Amino acid sequence: MTLLSTQGLSRNFDGLRAVHDVDFDLPEGQVRALIGPNGAGKTTFVSMLCGRILPSSGRVMFGGKDISHLPAHRRINLGMAYTFQITSVFANLSVFENVALAARRRVAGAEVAPVVNAVLGRVGLHERPDQNAGDLSYGHQRLLEIAMGLAQAPRLLILDEPTQGLTDQEIADFKALIGDLKATTTILLIEHNMSVVMEVADIVTVLNFGEVLAEGPPEAVHANPAVQAAYLGTG
Repeated sequence: MTLLSTQGLSRNFDGLRAVHDVDFDLPEGQVRALIGPNGAGKTTFVSMLCGRILPSSGRVMFGGKDISHLPAHRRINLGMAYTFQITSVFANLSVFENVALAARRRVAGAEVAPVVNAVLGRVGLHERPDQNAGDLSYGHQRLLEIAMGLAQAPRLLILDEPTQGLTDQEIADFKALIGDLKATTTILLIEHNMSVVMEVADIVTVLNFGEVLAEGPPEAVHANPAVQAAYLGTG
């Protein structure tokens, strides 16, 4: 079953074409990587999926519903969670309190603490529940954002550059986490680290100049001459 799709999705800014006529289908249960050079339109495309910006034309479907003009909070209520390149944790709240805020979107009362403790364990922050989020390293703040997303038990988890700022060990742990999540969560991953992409993605979509340049299994996309020329720097 297709969980998320776009038809002819486009966005212009002051006459400049950021995303143009993108058709995209993400089946339920898949890990999809979205890659491309800087300025390819990845963030604009994902922002339209999440409802942070509205499309100039085209539509976004989620779970069989047209959500093209729903605000971001309504999309979250439908089962979409996301993290962005710039961390958006509440710096003056503890790690536990940050995740609890997210958890309360779906549970209440005595159910909150077990959910929070479980997701902190999954991302490796279980020893830091009382630490202020603003005192965490950048990499740990990224992990906290992922925990906040997981606390909502989303149908779709969108992660924008999740391994940026992580240590090698944290990246290895992140790969294992994605492998663990695949059984229950559809994942869209915007990622520059090609070792992560090659290891965790089922399918890779490449954007270039706001259009889909290539799509397919990681090995095939990596070997694609057009992708190598546009993005991988080997063409």
